[in-house]
Amino acid sequence: MQTTLSERASHLPRAAEAESILRTCVHCGFCNATCPTYQLLGDELDGPRGRIYLIKQVLEGNEVTQKTQQHLDRCLSCRNCETTCPSGVDYHNLLDIGRAVVDAAVPRPLGQRLLREGLRQTVPHPDLFKSLVNGGQVFRALLPGLLQSKLPRSVYPAKPRPMTHRERQVLMLEGCVQPGLSPNTNAAAARVLDRLGISVIATREAGCCGAVDYHLDAQAAGLDRARRNIDAWWPGIEKGAEAIVQTASGCGAFIKDYGHLLASDPAYAAKAKKVSELARDLVEVLRDEPLEKLGIHASQRLAFHCPCTLQHGQKLGGAVEALLSELGFNLTPVPDGHLCCGSAGTYSLTQPELSRQLRDNKLNALESGHPEVIVTANIGCQSHLDGAGRTPVRHWIELVEAALP
Repeated sequence: MQTTLSERASHLPRAAEAESILRTCVHCGFCNATCPTYQLLGDELDGPRGRIYLIKQVLEGNEVTQKTQQHLDRCLSCRNCETTCPSGVDYHNLLDIGRAVVDAAVPRPLGQRLLREGLRQTVPHPDLFKSLVNGGQVFRALLPGLLQSKLPRSVYPAKPRPMTHRERQVLMLEGCVQPGLSPNTNAAAARVLDRLGISVIATREAGCCGAVDYHLDAQAAGLDRARRNIDAWWPGIEKGAEAIVQTASGCGAFIKDYGHLLASDPAYAAKAKKVSELARDLVEVLRDEPLEKLGIHASQRLAFHCPCTLQHGQKLGGAVEALLSELGFNLTPVPDGHLCCGSAGTYSLTQPELSRQLRDNKLNALESGHPEVIVTANIGCQSHLDGAGRTPVRHWIELVEAALP
């Protein structure tokens, strides 16, 4: 796509990157066929091609309006369009650049600012978030329906983690919301890895990956969290940790981008690149191990929801399904498995109506094979889907751990 950046836009830190991405797009429109918001709304500007055109206009110096901001806000950042695109357009990075320019130019209404700031002040802080979840459970009946749906229906307490110290060691991101919403997930992962001769080094100082801030108009704060995580992991990396494991695919997708996002930071560029190289979703670690050592012969009937951040962000679609099938689980078919469930980080709170429509469509597809349980690989998707009060939704590693002899 022919692009001529304005004088002002040409001085942006990522101007050359934005121009290169825009020129990659041939405006074919294949992306709209798999865009969840375009399918719901049918508006060209609520699909990737239209949003790319809006960002192009902004960077060429055209007027920026609240309408522009609204169309960019409605994007889930699911990256389905990147999987579909025949030209390899790096859409999510262009969107990040465009959103930053638009948000700097268009002040948000007070209600939006308060919501976004409130999310930034609570979600990335594990202890505070867990306290709010626990308090919410006590006063659940008094809360509005939207907040009730964000609380877990059942909290499975964390089982004890192994105390053994194996020769092989990995680091693990503890995360920000997962300890409060699903505290057993990382413990289950540690117990399974221990059976395979791998010890998990938990690094409490590495909390939120930074994605929450980064995608809520605070990109600099998100990158500062990335730097803090790198500092927290670096001693373990120097001692020979073979991977940095994430059990939440949304965090994993963002950590794998650290190297790109901090490439111009002279103090962190090399370290960020190393961290991104070591970042592994849990399934990437387990699929390379001799799973027969686990002694699992499961037969439970499951539907697997493959999060967008796993299949489109990390290109690991089918990996968890193959592993679960190898272990004996009976996976039901899921129509339109490429479509987003509507969670998308904080999207379910900033765009509740669209999010709810996508959630209900996804649950209809997941439940079409009549599974006993739905499993997923991302805490945001897990909480969002389970909040509908239908088929129970859990992280897949918890069912694997429960099936250990």
